[in-house]
Amino acid sequence: MEQNSALHPADIAEEISRLNKGEQHQEFMNYPLLDRLEIFSFLEVDVQYTLIKSMTEQELSELLNNLKPDTRNELLSELPDELIKYLINLLNEREKQMALELIGYKEDSIARLMTPMYVQVRPYYTVDDVFRHIKVFGRKAETLNFIYVVDEKNVLIDDLKIGQLLLSDGTTKISDLIDYNFAAIRATTPMEEAFEIFQKYDRSALPIITDAGVLVGIVTFDDVLDRIEDRDTEDIQRFGGMEELDLAYTKTPLLQLIQKRAGWLIILFFSEMLTASAMGFFEGELEKAVVLALFVPLIISSGGNSGSQAASLIIRAMALGELKLKDWWYVMKREVSSGLILGGILGAIGFLRILAWHFLGLYDYGQYWVAIGLTVAVSLLFIVLWGTLSGSFIPFILRRFGLDPATASAPFVATLVDVSGLIIYFTVAAFFLQGKLL
Repeated sequence: MEQNSALHPADIAEEISRLNKGEQHQEFMNYPLLDRLEIFSFLEVDVQYTLIKSMTEQELSELLNNLKPDTRNELLSELPDELIKYLINLLNEREKQMALELIGYKEDSIARLMTPMYVQVRPYYTVDDVFRHIKVFGRKAETLNFIYVVDEKNVLIDDLKIGQLLLSDGTTKISDLIDYNFAAIRATTPMEEAFEIFQKYDRSALPIITDAGVLVGIVTFDDVLDRIEDRDTEDIQRFGGMEELDLAYTKTPLLQLIQKRAGWLIILFFSEMLTASAMGFFEGELEKAVVLALFVPLIISSGGNSGSQAASLIIRAMALGELKLKDWWYVMKREVSSGLILGGILGAIGFLRILAWHFLGLYDYGQYWVAIGLTVAVSLLFIVLWGTLSGSFIPFILRRFGLDPATASAPFVATLVDVSGLIIYFTVAAFFLQGKLL
């Protein structure tokens, strides 16, 4: 493959990924170091791993010592422990200390995404001093949109937009520009909470501080966006009734893909056996009133659909931070109203369908067609209500026990409502048809 410096590093990374493993290293090393650093950050983890294994110690040392700290930290977090130790020892003392500090934070903390590459200044600097400082240290900075002001103990006291400095007189002191009003995230803050802070302040970058207020790094929005995409992908896969994939779908081996999907399918299959058991329990009623069997698919699918809808709404609202555990009663009240109205709509349609088919001669429901119609209508009302309540309440239960609400997948909710829906259906049928067809 010919080098094409006009291509974006992301496009070059795609071309390298298409090559076989023997050619990837050769092609990657054809580019200058600065280009390799950019290209490497766009490669998938498995391709990065392949390149690492094929590089010489000198090539690896050069790459790792010049990678952006957040990119390097993300790479190290994906590799086996023994390889991490080997790579850490290839770093110079400054980079090694930086990497060890980043890796020391909990896996779900926002500090895992931070980079120490930013520009910080002191309050006694003048605007001209700041621009001279930027020319010396700003080349490696992740972003120059904000300049961070710290005191002699490196405690963050403010941040200034670069535009504010550009519009100020060169002799103006930074202490005259700051107002001590800034947004920051504590290093130990879980990523989920940090995402909400980013959304709240609508910033391209936010500083990361310790509990004592010491500035230790910044996180940029592009890094947050990548992690949000990963999180949402995992949630969608779990919600579909499977384990999340470690790699992209196209790069996941077939056996691993089957393994990720088989577990939940088996669990749901055994759960659905309860539906068959419930049908068997009401076999006598079905023999007496075969007409009831005609509406079983309609009844249970309506409950499952309403439950899946509710679960989707609640899980997404939780992910966006719109709902907390304390909001469960508010949600229940809304979902009771929604379930009754939606169930009433479907119940009315079901009753009208039986009425129309009976009088048009499309099906003879016999002299008890009104009782059959009421059985279907009332069953739909209660089953849709139950499905809505189940789908909205299960995510709260899972969150209460520290589990991911996304595991309240649509198939899981649907299976639960299928079994309980049959019980509701035949209980209502016994009420309206006892002494008639039953």
